[in-house]
Amino acid sequence: MSTTKETKKKRVEELIERLSKSKSFILTNFQGLTVAEISELRQTMKDSGAEYKVCKNTLFRIALGDATFKEQLESSLKGCTGVVFGYDDPVVTVKRAIEYSEKNEKFKLKQGVVEGKVYSPAELKEISKLPSKHVLLGMLVGGMSSPLSKMACALQAVNLKLLYALEALKNKKA
Repeated sequence: MSTTKETKKKRVEELIERLSKSKSFILTNFQGLTVAEISELRQTMKDSGAEYKVCKNTLFRIALGDATFKEQLESSLKGCTGVVFGYDDPVVTVKRAIEYSEKNEKFKLKQGVVEGKVYSPAELKEISKLPSKHVLLGMLVGGMSSPLSKMACALQAVNLKLLYALEALKNKKA
């Protein structure tokens, strides 16, 4: 059954929409995965704010359009290609993809694009070791509030020392 031009055009438009919404995407090889394993992968990605889609290489190539990293991805657009689109935190998306590839050896990562930069599978593994956005924000807030709380304690200590000195002077004169 051949795909009509209208269907292909619609699929390209869907891919373009997904690419524009995503903060990251990872090209994968899913050859050898069963339908149940792909369903499990899709559910895992959905739970982390991502989406897994199987797509034709030529349609994905067209959807990339004039992207600066298009040439870098050419080598990965061969064979069976599935794409993990990360819409929320890119690090979480990469972590989930790495975790699934370690759990299921048939699922392999080809290349990924995070925040507009192309990464190899080894570099994606390094990115997956980073803390998530929420943890980094917590660390930032903690780092910013720590000096402020120390300064507040120091100012309070100065006031207390003055109060103790006045109390001691009052007791000495009495």
